Amino acid sequence: MILRKRRLIAQAGAGMALAIAAALGAAQSYPARSLVMVVPYAPGGAVDLVGRVTAAPLSERLGHNIAVENVGGASGTIGTAKVVGARPDGYTLLMGSGSEISIAKLLNPNVSYDGERDLAPVSLVGTAPMLLVGGSKLKAGTLDDLLAIARARPGQLTYASPGIGSPLHLAGELVKMRGGVDIAHVPYKGSGPAMTDLLGGQIDLAVAAISTALPHVNSGKLKAFGVTEAKRSPVAPNIPALAENKSLQGVDIGVWYGLFAPAKTPAAIVERLHKEVVEALKNTKLAATLGEQGISIAGSTPAELRQFIRNDTEKYRKIVQSANIRLE
Repeated sequence: MILRKRRLIAQAGAGMALAIAAALGAAQSYPARSLVMVVPYAPGGAVDLVGRVTAAPLSERLGHNIAVENVGGASGTIGTAKVVGARPDGYTLLMGSGSEISIAKLLNPNVSYDGERDLAPVSLVGTAPMLLVGGSKLKAGTLDDLLAIARARPGQLTYASPGIGSPLHLAGELVKMRGGVDIAHVPYKGSGPAMTDLLGGQIDLAVAAISTALPHVNSGKLKAFGVTEAKRSPVAPNIPALAENKSLQGVDIGVWYGLFAPAKTPAAIVERLHKEVVEALKNTKLAATLGEQGISIAGSTPAELRQFIRNDTEKYRKIVQSANIRLE
C-alpha cells in the first residue's frame, strides 16, 4: 500500500513537471502564429477604435498579425463570453471596457461570466472622461445655474444616455446623487439618437463621451457643464471638472479600455503580452489618434488592472444599488 502511494505520488509529480515544462515551452515560443483580438461591439465605436489602433503596433512587436474581430450584441457580453470560453493560450484576446466587464453582471445576474474572475488582465490601455452637456435652449450658463434649476424643478429636467446601465447612465445617476437633484433619465438606443434629440431641443441634458460631445460644444451648439473625472481633460482644459463644484465633490467616473486574455492563460504569456502592450502604447501615432478622441494612454501591470476593475466594479455597484437601476 505504501509503495503504491509512493508510485502514485511520483507519477503525479512527473505529470505536473511535464505540464509545467509544456507550459514553459509554449510560453517561450509564443506567439508562433497570428492572434485574434475580439472587440465586443460593432465597428466604428470607441472600443473598436482603441482595439484597432492598439492592434497595429502590438502586431509589430509580437511579430505576428493581430486580426480584429467584431463580435457585437447584448451590450458587449456576447463577444466577451466568446473570449472567456476560448482556449487560454494567448491567441484570443479581448479589448474590453467597463460596460461588459464591471457593469453587466451587476444589472443581469444571468450573464454567463464574471468579469473579475473569468478573464486574465493584461494591461489598462486608456481612460477618458464623460461630459455633462446641455442643449442651447436650457436656461443655465453655469453648473451652479443648472443645479439651482434642477432643485427648483425636481423631476422636470431630463438627461439622455445611450442606454440603461451604460457608464454614461451611471455617471448621470452619480451626479444626481452627489448633487441632491432629481433629473429624469431618458435612455436611448445609442449615442447618435440621444445627441440628435439633445441638439434638437427635445431633451435638456446628456452625459456623453467627450469625443462625441466636444465638437458640438466647440461649435456653440451645446453647453458644457463639466467632465466627469476628477481632473480636467487635456483635450478640453477650459471645461471644469464637475468635482470642482462644492456640491459635486467626489464625482470621479470615466470610461476605460483594457486588454484581456482568458483566465488560466499561462502567466508567462500574460507577462509577455503585458510587456509588449506597454511598449506599443508608446507609439506616437497611437497616442495622437487616441488623444484626438480625448482618450489618455494608461498602461498598467496585470495586477494593477485587476485591482482597478475591482474598484471600478464596487463603484458601479454602489450606484446601481443606490439608484435601484434594473434592466427593463
